[in-house]
Amino acid sequence: MNAIVAPLLSWGVPQLRDLPWRNTRDRWAVLVSEVMAQQTQVARVVPKWHQFMQRWPTPRDCAQAPLADVLRLWSGLGYPRRCRNLHLAAGAVVEQHNGVVPSDLASLLSLPGVGPYTARAVLAFADSADVAVVDTNVARVLARVAGRPLSARASQELADATLPTGRAWEWNQVIIDFGAQMCTARAPQCHVCPIAGQCRTYAASGDGWNVAADPARATALTSKPQARFDGSDRQARGRLLRVLAERGVRVGEVAKVMRLGDDTSRAARLVQSLVRDGLVVVDGEWCRLP
Repeated sequence: MNAIVAPLLSWGVPQLRDLPWRNTRDRWAVLVSEVMAQQTQVARVVPKWHQFMQRWPTPRDCAQAPLADVLRLWSGLGYPRRCRNLHLAAGAVVEQHNGVVPSDLASLLSLPGVGPYTARAVLAFADSADVAVVDTNVARVLARVAGRPLSARASQELADATLPTGRAWEWNQVIIDFGAQMCTARAPQCHVCPIAGQCRTYAASGDGWNVAADPARATALTSKPQARFDGSDRQARGRLLRVLAERGVRVGEVAKVMRLGDDTSRAARLVQSLVRDGLVVVDGEWCRLP
């Protein structure tokens, strides 16, 4: 696997995507970017990240803000539970780490909503620590180069073994960009790939890409097809949250706001799910943000 390092760095470093959080080494700024970018297109994240960092440049600023205000700014990014977890993480940083995002893996993993990828990303991108990150793009690249499906543990071990010491920041950015731009899930550009000669999946593919034989399909951490969004509970919840970002909604109007017609039982179920997630408060006959 180490044979892929030099050609990938040569390919990627000169053309790294110009993302604003790549120009900072502030752990809080990096953490915010990583949470925002989960399952969300980068183009949608950039303006929200700028707005967020301008308004809440430190964990203490965020922790002191009402969750409702943070949710209002977050509107449009989707997955609002990430927003609540980030708000909770800010509070934990203030209470447990004197307002400074910690610089060790165990402490980062203890923060609400921070998993193995996000914790390692903060260390690699803010502190240039020799830590390998594995997101869906990296897991896909590693599985294809190795020519076999990988468990989450195997992906992390392989990433750790491949990491070039002293170049963690560049390497992790490059391999993520490579997976996002070239070694993509549905249409990998094998004919111009700088590591095609080291890729076992490409070597076994013959004259054409064999989707059925792609080891990334059975690899942990790689993207799996999502359920249809149109008509989903997630869409209905999002509609209510977008309206709540502007005004309160009467309980009797929730089904209408969610565009569920007369299905008041489904609307009630979804409101209760939002209450359980800490995203909505029901106060008498009104729904509002917490």
